[in-house]
Amino acid sequence: MKKFKYILPCFLLGLTLSSCNGFLDKEPWDSIDTSKSFQAEEDAIAAVNGAYQPLQWPKLYNMRMWTLDIVAGNSIVGAGGGTDGIETTDLANFITTTDNAGVLDVWRGPSPGILRCNFVIKNVPGMNIDQSLKNRCLGEAKFLRAHYYFILVRLFGGVPLLTEPQTSDDDLKPFRASKEEIYKLIEDDLKEAINLLPDKSSYSASDLGRASKGAAMGLLAKVYLTQGKEYAEIVRLCEEIQKLGYHLNEDYSDNFNPNKKNGPESLFEVQYYGKTSYDFWSNENQASWLSAFTGPRNSDMVAGGYGWNQPTAEFVSQYEEGDNRKDKTILYLGCPDFDGKQYQSSYSTTGYNLRKFLVTKSVSMDFNTSPANFVVLRYADVLLMKAEALNEQALTTDAETPLYEVRKRAGLTNRADIEGLTQAQMREKIIHERRMELAFEGDRWFDLVRLKDNYALNFFHSIGKTNATEKHLLMPIPLKEIEANGNLKQNPGYN
Repeated sequence: MKKFKYILPCFLLGLTLSSCNGFLDKEPWDSIDTSKSFQAEEDAIAAVNGAYQPLQWPKLYNMRMWTLDIVAGNSIVGAGGGTDGIETTDLANFITTTDNAGVLDVWRGPSPGILRCNFVIKNVPGMNIDQSLKNRCLGEAKFLRAHYYFILVRLFGGVPLLTEPQTSDDDLKPFRASKEEIYKLIEDDLKEAINLLPDKSSYSASDLGRASKGAAMGLLAKVYLTQGKEYAEIVRLCEEIQKLGYHLNEDYSDNFNPNKKNGPESLFEVQYYGKTSYDFWSNENQASWLSAFTGPRNSDMVAGGYGWNQPTAEFVSQYEEGDNRKDKTILYLGCPDFDGKQYQSSYSTTGYNLRKFLVTKSVSMDFNTSPANFVVLRYADVLLMKAEALNEQALTTDAETPLYEVRKRAGLTNRADIEGLTQAQMREKIIHERRMELAFEGDRWFDLVRLKDNYALNFFHSIGKTNATEKHLLMPIPLKEIEANGNLKQNPGYN
């Protein structure tokens, strides 16, 4: 049996894929036998399922991706004090160094996912299986590879670009490709995924949660928006998504309700089903830890309750009068009770905790049993992308309609508040709306750093983080990776 080993960018990993009876059930394989794998339909499905799994891990959506809202200034670590979460605190205070553990996590986090996608893309086309299944598997792999590289390029800029499975015989010290090369691969992958993937509505209950045509369209729109280009195409993609039947949930909280996963607003979620594992860092863990991490400390409100991700007073002050998202997003003194329990401001350093992702004990009875998904992309985001793209084309009056649809759900029903604005005023209104609508979902950092005219630095300086400079808009390449691969060059400003 030939065992492949892979490095991206320089970290040696033994490959593990997954054999699945259902979309989320799994048993690990210790290696891949390329002479026997990719023979039957179940082999292709198992390989694709394995490509989803790194999204679930703490290096990505079970921890590091949502902590970016802390780095973006919406919140502080909170937690237990001392060195608890020090790597995130250092990032948020713009004093991080190249040996930061959180930086190493997000650099390495996408690597196994990219590897697994590359195996699917290389091997599935030659399989003698049903063509529709073949197309779906390839579309899923293309979508996922684009997703993993999109994480990397936004955090680090150029990274090694690997599109073939790497063996121990290959050059395992790749150079960084340019940011433009990475984005071209992402765009090409997503365009292919759009053509290959089925609509979400065609999936059976057991396959719900897989990448779909709408998810690929939404991610491509976000890729274009991040680069500040193709505004007319963004609008077209958003309108095509609407035609697929997506719409806002009537209740904002339903987006995060573990009993209402993959609903009509959801384009793509990282799937969890609550499988218990007491080792948080284990790759076998398929329970979400978000409720346990963000639940108020010493409150007994949820299973766990580590007190992470405490909103700042500055963030809370941004809610407009009548915005019903406030009571559904944060806990504050005098807020509605959660699961029959009254909130005390003493539970938090800032006086606030997150409510948005909390799961009651009737659903998750222990700290590591939450089945709540992590929502990566939803229709409210699509509407706000459409509004922004219209405004950037100087179609400011047209931008009012999708923006109002989001605000109306939030109880902000006075349309006059967003009428008659200049293009610059509308731009600020949309960015504000993205901050409040998508709060703590991992978008704020990426929104800040993509905006022009020093938007991010001006914001950070306005909240007292005056040491933030241009270099901090990218993370450093981890020291361990540079020591292992001399071909990697550090981002400017880091030693």
